[in-house]
Amino acid sequence: EASLLGLLGRLANRPVVLTYHCDLQLPRGWFNRIVDRVIFASNYFAGLLAQAAVAYTQDFAEHSHFLSRFLDKVRVIPPPVIMPEPGAEAVEIFRNVHDLVDRPVVGMAARLATEKGVEVVIEAMPRLLEAFPRLKVLFAGQYKEVMGEEAYYRRLMPLIERLGPEHWEFLDVLSQEQMPAFFAACDVLIVPSLNSTESFGLVQVEAMLCGTPAIASNLPGVRQPPILTGMGEVTPIGDPAELAEAIMRIIQHPDDYARPRSLIEDAFSLDRAVSGYEALFEELVSEKVQTEKRIEAREA
Repeated sequence: EASLLGLLGRLANRPVVLTYHCDLQLPRGWFNRIVDRVIFASNYFAGLLAQAAVAYTQDFAEHSHFLSRFLDKVRVIPPPVIMPEPGAEAVEIFRNVHDLVDRPVVGMAARLATEKGVEVVIEAMPRLLEAFPRLKVLFAGQYKEVMGEEAYYRRLMPLIERLGPEHWEFLDVLSQEQMPAFFAACDVLIVPSLNSTESFGLVQVEAMLCGTPAIASNLPGVRQPPILTGMGEVTPIGDPAELAEAIMRIIQHPDDYARPRSLIEDAFSLDRAVSGYEALFEELVSEKVQTEKRIEAREA
């Protein structure tokens, strides 16, 4: 529908701003390839009609299959991330309920989907358990009956079951009230994504706001939160050995990755995002007014 909205904006003689979140990359199959191309064509037409395209990071824009075609229109506005501070009592209760006391905890907040790279974590587990025999992975998010991921679920579950509930626990979808305690109970949050369907990874910033460092795959955009804040690490895409080493470094040297909450809030505040959009809207409206005045002057 992006192309239709862009066209309606042009017909109404109004500036059009497109906010682009990520590239679509559906699983293999002839039908999915058709869907990919139809959606890309609609997005491309919308890009031609838009006066500006907002991206979360310049890094992602420059590498995106879509945004790289419209770099002259790209405006970078970091996403607003709001996460309440975790309460000490809630975190303690969460740790006790999930048997996390006196053990390293690796968190992951995602759907159980192919692009999320869950198998990379599974393959990293032997090295991690060798270093930390009581280490546990907490997976927050939908993991059963994820649309289009049934085969992926069937392939991974035997491997996860082999690790046992002592080392891997599915939490399913947590409420907004539960998320701060989840993030704070983890020693590190990981985003081992594999492709450009992931363009930023908001959960990294949410974890950082709760005092937890993050590890991201070296994907455009996704790698930016750890790089910008210094509160985490970036590892090669699909590399379980490097992921394990990064997790061990953070668990062993947590103070090296600690940053003030205020630093994270300032970089990804709601006020900053709102101000960015307001400034962009004012700029585009001003340009429209100036263009109309020039046209009127020529006609006069």
